[in-house]
Amino acid sequence: MAGAGGSGKLETAAGACLRQLAESAAVRRCFQWIASRRRWIDERHLELCRIPAPTFEEQERAEWMLARFVELGWKAELDKAGNVVAALSFKRHQYIAVTAHLDTVLAPRSPDEITVDGDGAFRGPGVADNGAGLAALLALAGAVGELDGSDWDCPLLLVANVGEEGEGNLSGMRHLCRPSGLGARIGAFLILDGPSTDRITCRAVASRRFEILIQGPGGHSWSDSGAANPVHALSRAIALFLDRQGNGARREPATADERTAFNFGVIEGGTSVNSIPALARAKLDLRSESPGRVEEMASLLSACLEKALEAENHRSGGARLSARIREIGYRPAGRLPLDAPLLGCLRAVDAWLGIRSQLDSASTDANIPLSLGMQAVSIGAGGEGGGAHTPAEWYHPRGREIGLKRILLAAALLWKTEGTALAVGGS
Repeated sequence: MAGAGGSGKLETAAGACLRQLAESAAVRRCFQWIASRRRWIDERHLELCRIPAPTFEEQERAEWMLARFVELGWKAELDKAGNVVAALSFKRHQYIAVTAHLDTVLAPRSPDEITVDGDGAFRGPGVADNGAGLAALLALAGAVGELDGSDWDCPLLLVANVGEEGEGNLSGMRHLCRPSGLGARIGAFLILDGPSTDRITCRAVASRRFEILIQGPGGHSWSDSGAANPVHALSRAIALFLDRQGNGARREPATADERTAFNFGVIEGGTSVNSIPALARAKLDLRSESPGRVEEMASLLSACLEKALEAENHRSGGARLSARIREIGYRPAGRLPLDAPLLGCLRAVDAWLGIRSQLDSASTDANIPLSLGMQAVSIGAGGEGGGAHTPAEWYHPRGREIGLKRILLAAALLWKTEGTALAVGGS
């Protein structure tokens, strides 16, 4: 058993239970299936990544995932949000959800853009984020699907969800967590996002996304010289915001618990080099571990835009510019208590497998269940990867197996030690 040398650290009830699970016939069969299907998992991983799935356009990949779940003996359906939801039975009163998002920031322009190099590394948009997570769902479905009901009363709900990236605003996870649907029957979430096994995201970073739109009359760069220019005003607003953020905009120094970040990710405007633009647009992201800091930055953004607009209108003296800020996304904050059963089980499994993981914070699908007081973590699915959200993204399946064992053991341990509490909403 991988990592069994770490068992000296597990002199707890959870540790003893974990040993029994790891030695059980059901878990051994799952591990054997995973080890014997390495090539099959790699092939499914590449196949799914060759299906473009940019945010809001996940349907083809969703239908492909649904067909694979059915082939593996699971009952599967598309919900009203477009999520693929799979279970061995939909009649359970309580589930542990294992999820991975379908969408990618970038999408391959053709299947040939997803390649495998001589070292066995996959290259192309989405191969790590979140090809790794989706391939893990299929591997879990295959391994657990080989068991009969007497081996393990399987509580897993496998979900390939939409809307995690960009302006998707976590729409798939929001729908899944609705108390009127499956949300009321989910006791905990293991959210698979990317490959790395060295982190456990249990703190949800708050974020707000905005679109700034500035409009004016436009004109010819020579004959209408001096007219108010939306691009100039937008540039001034961004510069003012950056200056204020860099010159003590915080009322007090941020602590290690209040990391803050912002990003102007899209800037658009103008039609030609010799035309004064009639419109300028920017999209930006504000995020912090402190929700209050996000609100402070949002207020600062509005003030900077107002000041920039006033300056540009005063400079031109002619037809005036108008501006508006529109919120295009909101991700709530949340935090998993350090004594939560889910976290305790995952840390026990990490010790058993010899995984050195650290708790961290990020903005992921876990934001939604954590903000609702539900047990959730976001973890990697195993393997190695990098370059997420860029054309140079890569993934190597080296180390994938330990990530899959981690997920399966954590879910099994949580159910065995906390199943009754989960079933009555005791988390």
